[in-house]
Amino acid sequence: MVIRPRRSALYMPGSNIRAIDKARTLAVDVVVLDLEDSVAPEMKAQARAQVVAAVQAGGYGRREVIIRVNAPDSQWGQADIAAVAHSGADAVLVPKVSTPGDVVIFARHLREAGAPEALKIWAMMETPLAMLNAGAIAATSVDPATRLSAFILGTNDLAKETRARLLPGRAAMVPWLQTCLAAARAYGLDILDGVYNTLDDVAGFEAECVQGRDFGFDGKTLIHPSQLTLCNRIFAPSSDEVAQAREVIGVFELAENADKGAVQLGGRMVERLHADMARRVLAIADAMAG
Repeated sequence: MVIRPRRSALYMPGSNIRAIDKARTLAVDVVVLDLEDSVAPEMKAQARAQVVAAVQAGGYGRREVIIRVNAPDSQWGQADIAAVAHSGADAVLVPKVSTPGDVVIFARHLREAGAPEALKIWAMMETPLAMLNAGAIAATSVDPATRLSAFILGTNDLAKETRARLLPGRAAMVPWLQTCLAAARAYGLDILDGVYNTLDDVAGFEAECVQGRDFGFDGKTLIHPSQLTLCNRIFAPSSDEVAQAREVIGVFELAENADKGAVQLGGRMVERLHADMARRVLAIADAMAG
């Protein structure tokens, strides 16, 4: 399995051609070209055309390019699907996925539009029903035909729908964040944390990045390029973590430890599961270096 760093995922309005072009130069792992929330109704058609043309033109290098479409049952949904199916994007981000059926139906739309199998589905988890159905939604990924490969938390919409307050520490959100994370991990999906809204609150943004990293998220969604550097640093393995990972792998590669399930290293016991975790740390570090 190819492991890709997804530390940072930056939303870029599809109606802003300068932002779309700028994304090709930014130190971001995932570019999310948005046709939904950030685009006014009268700009939807133009944004769609601009986004598809930009993706087809290429130039994004190793960055993953994701297109967030409008809901399939909206007046723009079917046109979005038809356009994105042959855009060359890496994935389609589907808003307000609330049930397993939402994934299955969207995958069918892509198949009927002739989308290549390589085009994946990412699901926005941003409704109360999605929180209740997180495990069942993630389970649809067992069938490759659903194309589901990642979750993104939509914490702003979730706060709106639940009337929860987005306060420092996100106490009201913690159960839902962890529910979605457990569901994603149970079925081998990557999962990205929601956005931080206050651009001039660097300390608050850093604290929320650290919280998301410590919870186990692969990265965080962002609303402005100014958030990239800090986000990338926090969600990247540190030099100490990389060195420790090499130590853990190395000790289990010693001939005398070939049949051992646990060994002592630096005054602590490490198990083979720690070696598996260490291999992922090195894979992410290698992918970043590449």
